[in-house]
Amino acid sequence: MERQAVEYSQNLSEMITRLNDPGFLLVSTKKTGVSNVMTISWGMIGIIWGKPIFQVLVRPSRYTYEFIEDSHVFTVNVPPPELKRWVAICGSKSGREIDKFGAYNIATSPAQHVPSITIDACPVVYECRVVHYNNVIPAQMDGAVEAESYGGRNYHRIYFGEILGTYAAQ
Repeated sequence: MERQAVEYSQNLSEMITRLNDPGFLLVSTKKTGVSNVMTISWGMIGIIWGKPIFQVLVRPSRYTYEFIEDSHVFTVNVPPPELKRWVAICGSKSGREIDKFGAYNIATSPAQHVPSITIDACPVVYECRVVHYNNVIPAQMDGAVEAESYGGRNYHRIYFGEILGTYAAQ
């Protein structure tokens, strides 16, 4: 799929809606060149420190966590409707047990601004470099949110990724 550079804010309200259903595909590549993908449905796009930022939340128990910790880069890929089944698979199977790209014949290409990959079938891609991270602090969280989302364990790390490039199919 041919993509062209666009402003990160292009179609932002549509992107936020699609983040929740069916979710986006978060990809990171280790320095060794191995990549992993996971489904995300929590995230935020905005301006922080005068930079366009995509915030993603990844639990330390997730395989993708190792990849972002190693390389400090990621891409966020917005899937088309025809990938909905694969998006569900990426949210339910671990890359520790299966090569989700190879097992499902998913084509990828190198990102343009970060040493990671993008998913060819995705019409919109954000390429990000981690500029900061925070860990969710249970003691500072609303009790109902903590109970519903964590139950006392496996708290997310929030990565602040500077959006270095946004590409969309024209």
